Amino acid sequence: MACTPEASGAAGDPITELNMRFERDAIPLIDRLFAGALSLTRNKQDAEDLVQETMLRAYAGFHTFREGTNLKAWLYRILQNTWINQYRKKQSRLAEIPVEYITDQHMAADVLLTSARLRSAEVDALESLPDDEVKAALMTLREELRVAVYYADVEGFSYKEIANITNASVGTVMSRLHRGRQRLRIALRMVASRRGMTSAETWSDQPSATPVIAI
Repeated sequence: MACTPEASGAAGDPITELNMRFERDAIPLIDRLFAGALSLTRNKQDAEDLVQETMLRAYAGFHTFREGTNLKAWLYRILQNTWINQYRKKQSRLAEIPVEYITDQHMAADVLLTSARLRSAEVDALESLPDDEVKAALMTLREELRVAVYYADVEGFSYKEIANITNASVGTVMSRLHRGRQRLRIALRMVASRRGMTSAETWSDQPSATPVIAI
């Protein structure tokens, strides 16, 4: 899946230095790009193809990348645009988040960001949910909400970076994250209630004074 560029020219040559920078900085991010690609394609083979095409485009345009800025966000922007241009129209199913990168601890923390101040017993209940149930709850979100939550809470991108990656406004990103986290919280507490770990009625609806995690 990796597409390592071959260095050409003598040492000190701009093309050689560009190749070395790409191999040093961009190639190690392929696994993270693959995780993001799975969130869009839902299919391993399609994700591999998407990453391959993304890396080819990134290499071709690497001279335009400003060193010192966020390379991962730059690569994700290329990934997103490549998906829109070549893959999304071919898909009829909703995208999935790469489940191997998502745990119940991730989702519990994300839900707490926009949820009420929860009692310690309720926090413990969320954190003890099996991964497959957390992933199932996540899959209830619409694609744009699911992808926004993934970029923010798994990859750690800022609102501005997500807006740039998804070609949306910052306000749209904030709205998607708010709605996505709210709906995920509801889905998770229903799962917890069904398991008899906590009652849905015991969850507080008073806003928390301090976010659990910062975006």
